Amino acid sequence: MALLEVDDIHAYYGNIHALKGVSLSVDEGEIVTLIGANGAGKTTTLNVISGLVRLRSGQVRLAGQDLGGVAPNKLVSLGVVQVPEGRRMFARLTVEENLRMGGYSVSEADVRAGIERAYEMFPRLAERRSQVAGTLSGGEQQMLAIGRALMAKPTVLLLDEPSMGLAPILVDSIFETIRSLHKLGTTILLVEQNARMALQLADRGYVIETGQIVLSDSAANLRENEQVQKSYLGIA
Repeated sequence: MALLEVDDIHAYYGNIHALKGVSLSVDEGEIVTLIGANGAGKTTTLNVISGLVRLRSGQVRLAGQDLGGVAPNKLVSLGVVQVPEGRRMFARLTVEENLRMGGYSVSEADVRAGIERAYEMFPRLAERRSQVAGTLSGGEQQMLAIGRALMAKPTVLLLDEPSMGLAPILVDSIFETIRSLHKLGTTILLVEQNARMALQLADRGYVIETGQIVLSDSAANLRENEQVQKSYLGIA
């Protein structure tokens, strides 16, 4: 049994059928990536898993437990934690206050330990612990978004476009952080527009088009797939 199972989920925005029977799974300790064009349904899939978009039909299960109808804040307590697209900082709060917001579901001792872990992982955040988050650079905000999510001690970490809007050198740094989390045993479902880097990092991958999974395989095999190369890797 996979740690995270998404089984034939359907979701709508009004009358728009956004997800049309999406199924995927993530085993404990894996990085699985979901790639696809803009508007294909990648973020919607993550938002259904995290309870931000209502599931019309199908099931999402964590370690066999049906998550249908569970409120997003309760899902965080169960270990489903999302780093949203665009970082979504509390712009007027400091770095440390943002980290504390991420730890609302754990004990004060865990909050203190989590803050120290975040500063150890991202020394730049330690230097800016009293700085207002809205004044941070894009890369620093992405570090803070990941650090804030880790405060909740996730069982499954959902990463939505972590490299979006970042300079290439910072993209490399963020992916190195994701690689480090993987080595520590964190289970990750990664949505990423940079398909080349995502498939280099992941164990397995899925390709989504217009709300449906059209391909699934090991990341290595997807990198060699002619359709993936042409559509997502820029290889003619």
